[in-house]
Amino acid sequence: MSAHKLTELETAICIIIDVFDKHSRTDGNNMTLSKGEMKTLLEKELPWLLSRSKKKNASNKLMKDLDENGDNEVDFNEFVTLVAALTCLAHKRFEKVSSKL
Repeated sequence: MSAHKLTELETAICIIIDVFDKHSRTDGNNMTLSKGEMKTLLEKELPWLLSRSKKKNASNKLMKDLDENGDNEVDFNEFVTLVAALTCLAHKRFEKVSSKL
């Protein structure tokens, strides 16, 4: 019996989970991202996001915006909100670029 080959979307989902897990396990609760873990994740995985911000504490502001339940941590559901929002923004950007071609 051969193993199921993951589709591109299944692979993308696995990567999102792996990225969250890799960064959430560095201190404290391994089911959430602390402020420090979130900052490291942004610096390593989305450096362009912080570099485009003019605000000095952009990672803290983003953390506060994502932390829907106010526990000063970002859980997986809150993290997926960021991923989904960035995906939608990227899709809009690509639509604009492709319409100009």
